[in-house]
Amino acid sequence: MTRWCRQASALGGLRSADLIGLLRPIDFYAGARDETGTTVQPILALLGRDPVCYEWLSHSRIRGTRSNMNAIPTPSELRPVIEADRAHVWHHLTQHKAFERTDPRVFVEGRGLRLWDADGKEYLDGLSGGVWTVNVGYGRASIAEAVRDQLVRMNYFANSAGSVPGARFAERLLEKMPGLDRVYYANSGSEANEKVFKMVRQIAHRHHGGRKHKILFRERDYHGTTLATLAASGQPQRSAQYGPLPTGFVEVPHCLEYRSQYGSVANYGERAARAIEEVILREGPDTIGAICLEPVTAGGGVITPPTGYWEQVQDICRRHRILLHIDEVVCGVGRTGKWFGYQHYGIKPDFVTMAKGVASGYAAISCVATSEAIFDLFKDDPEDPLSYFRDISTFAGCASGPAAALENMRIIEDEKLLANTLAMGERLIGNLRTLQQRHDVIGDVRGIGLFCGAELVRDRATREPVGEKEVQAVIADCSSQGVIIGATNRSIPRFNNTLCFSPALVATAEEIDRITNATDKALTNIFSSKR
Repeated sequence: MTRWCRQASALGGLRSADLIGLLRPIDFYAGARDETGTTVQPILALLGRDPVCYEWLSHSRIRGTRSNMNAIPTPSELRPVIEADRAHVWHHLTQHKAFERTDPRVFVEGRGLRLWDADGKEYLDGLSGGVWTVNVGYGRASIAEAVRDQLVRMNYFANSAGSVPGARFAERLLEKMPGLDRVYYANSGSEANEKVFKMVRQIAHRHHGGRKHKILFRERDYHGTTLATLAASGQPQRSAQYGPLPTGFVEVPHCLEYRSQYGSVANYGERAARAIEEVILREGPDTIGAICLEPVTAGGGVITPPTGYWEQVQDICRRHRILLHIDEVVCGVGRTGKWFGYQHYGIKPDFVTMAKGVASGYAAISCVATSEAIFDLFKDDPEDPLSYFRDISTFAGCASGPAAALENMRIIEDEKLLANTLAMGERLIGNLRTLQQRHDVIGDVRGIGLFCGAELVRDRATREPVGEKEVQAVIADCSSQGVIIGATNRSIPRFNNTLCFSPALVATAEEIDRITNATDKALTNIFSSKR
C-alpha cells in the first residue's frame, strides 16, 4: 500500500486495506458527483500512481460509469466468456436444456450486496451468493489482501503439520465456542460432516465394540452431497437416484409445527423431541452413536425450532449417551445474530461443523469443532497403529482458508455485524409478516437473524403448498426487478414451496426494504392476491 494509505490509516486507527475498502467507488474518479450532484475530490489523484493501489482501483466501479483504467469488460467483450461457459461449464443444481436458447448467467463483479452480470445488469443479492455464504458482503479488499499476503509467505503444507493462520484461527474460533477445544480443518460443509460421521464410527469400533455406530438425522435437514451425507439427508430429492447409499443412518421426524404430524397439540416442541426418543428406543440406544441436526433447518424450509424442543433433545442425548452433532454449515459465523445458531438455545454439543460463512466465500474452508474429551478418545493407545484419526483433506492444508477466516472474523467484530444481523433480521421478518397480511398465498413466516423464509400455500385453511413453477415464477419476477431471492429447491416432493431470504450481514434497512418490496410486487404479479 502507499505511504499515504499507511499514514492515513494510522491516524484513523484503521488498516490501509480497511480504509480503501470503506471508500465508495464514486470517490475514485475525477469529475465524479455524489448523490447530491456535488463534485467529489478524486482520491485517485492521491492513490492511482501507486502500482498496488492502481491494480485494486482498476476493479472499482463508479455509480453509473466505469473506470478508464483496465475497465471492466463490456457486454460485447464478455460474449466469448458466455459462449465458453455455455459450451464447457456444468453448473450446479441446474437443468442445462434452457441454455440452448438463453444465456447462462455469469457474474463479473460484486460490492456489498450488489452484483453485476456479464450484460451489465445490477442486482441486489438477497441470498449471500445463492447459498447463504457471503456473510460480510462482496468486494472486501482486506480479506483479499490477507489471502494474498499469506499465499506469498506460505501457501501450503499438508495439515499433518500446522500453519500460523491455522493455529491463530483455531484459537480465535474456540474463544467463541465455550466447551469446545479442538478444530479439525477440511474443505467444505459436506466434508466436515462426513469427518464427524467417521469419528463417530471409529469411536464405536474402538470404545463400544462396534455397537454404537448408527447416526440419527432429521427429516427435512440436509448435511451435504457425499454419499454418506446423502445417506443422512432428510431431503429425499437430494439423494434420489444416487443409491445404494451407506447403511447405518436412521431418520427421525421433523420439528416444523406449521406442518405438525401430531395435529394440534400443546407443547409441540416437546412432542417433536419425544419422537426422537421413540426412534432411539425402537433402534436400541446401545446401537446409536450420534445424532446430527441443524440448529435451524435451512434448505428443508427454514425451520426454527419450536419452544421446548432443544432442551428435550439435549436431555435425551445425555440419558442415552448419544453424541450431539450440530451442523452449523449455514447458521454458523453470524447468520442468526449469534456466532452460532445453537447458542440461541443453550445447547452443549459434542461436535459443531461449519463452512459457508467461515470465510464468506473468499477461500475454501470448513471446520469440525469438538471437545477435548472426544479428542482424547483418539490418543488413548499410541501403541495401536489404528488408534488415531486416520483421515486427511488435501486442501485443508492451504493456509489461505484460515487467513481469510481470521480477517472475516475481524470484520464481523469490528463492524458489529452480529448486532446488525439481529436488527436487520427483525426488520426483515417484520416486513415479511406485513406481506403475509397483504397476500393470502403466504401461509407462514419464520426465521431468525438474517435467515428467513416465507412458505407459500394455495389455501391457508388446508395449507396445500403452491406448485414449484409458481414459486420459481416469483423468484424470476424478483430477478427481473434486480433482486435475487431463493426457494427450497430439489429437496422434498410437493414442499419446495418456501421463499428464502438471507442477505449479507452488512445489509441496511434500505436494502432489506428493497428485497421485500420486490417480493411484494412479484407476489402480486404472479398470484394477484393482494388484499
